[in-house]
Amino acid sequence: MLPIYCHPMYLIVPNYYGPRQDYRMNYPFNRQFPDVNPTMFEQSAKSMQILMKEASLVLNKLAQSKDFATKVMYAAQQSNMNEVDKLIKSTGIKSTVKTSFNPDGIQMKLTSSIGEAECCHLTVSLRWL
Repeated sequence: MLPIYCHPMYLIVPNYYGPRQDYRMNYPFNRQFPDVNPTMFEQSAKSMQILMKEASLVLNKLAQSKDFATKVMYAAQQSNMNEVDKLIKSTGIKSTVKTSFNPDGIQMKLTSSIGEAECCHLTVSLRWL
């Protein structure tokens, strides 16, 4: 049997001509919660581990290759989204990545799906100014 959570409800009524008044309604709030199924949660956690490894690939490449970082910045400066995405994908990541940038830096959103459902995403933001 599922536990029933009871909690007193408060109603806060503003009084424009005096102090605020709180009224307590003394009736229980009964909620029935469905049984939990952690399958999707577990799969999302596993997918997030993969996203984190892939983000690490991109970060390692940017940190270790000045030439690669320069190419990414140059393509972003030229607003060449296709080239930026191609460079990011060239690091070996398999996940969907959506990049955006502004004069201050770049943002990469890595996304993973389980079946048709998007299960998780990881956003990495880096400054270059």
